[in-house]
Amino acid sequence: MAKRILLIGGGGHCRSVLDAIRAAGIYEDLGIVDKHMEPGDSCMGAPVIGKDEDLPELFREGWRDACITVGSVGDTTIRRHIYTMLCTLGFSLPVVVDPTAVLASDSELHPGVFVGKRAIVNAGSKIEDCAIINTGAIIEHECMVGAFSHISPGAVLCGQTTVGKYTHIGAGTVIRQQIKIGSNTCIGMGSTVVKDIPDNVIAYGTPCR
Repeated sequence: MAKRILLIGGGGHCRSVLDAIRAAGIYEDLGIVDKHMEPGDSCMGAPVIGKDEDLPELFREGWRDACITVGSVGDTTIRRHIYTMLCTLGFSLPVVVDPTAVLASDSELHPGVFVGKRAIVNAGSKIEDCAIINTGAIIEHECMVGAFSHISPGAVLCGQTTVGKYTHIGAGTVIRQQIKIGSNTCIGMGSTVVKDIPDNVIAYGTPCR
């Protein structure tokens, strides 16, 4: 049987993930599930084959791998809901890495992680479940990125930085080494973070406050 995967969500983030999956050449068959699209629609030539409520039937039909392709900017609720639904049904969530990305041999990527084009995950770093490491982001040595967090394009995490779960790091942000960013926090784009940031806040600026 051809190796195949479902992409859950057919918007902009789906396009990035879909392109990475095709470039990697692992899957021969792809289908999109999106509650706002109809069977017969498509994204970059990949067909929409159902809505969220069709997932149990698709699992019975033999689909086993799935990727959450709903994006996340400051609110991870939808991605977390989809994750719970997929795990309950028995789907596997593979790691998806664009072939242009660079991963250290001892980096640790948990299920459902996406690493985009030309991103770098350096030695000793750990990326937890369903986090997004977006285009050109740099995760330096011994960093930890929490579950469902999103490191936006061009963001830089210097060595031994910790980012909590459900957190958004805006595009172009630079975080000094050994900084701790809390959970459920949003760092505005272009910020420079030189002090620890607590849980449950919005912070931005240079220096970030």
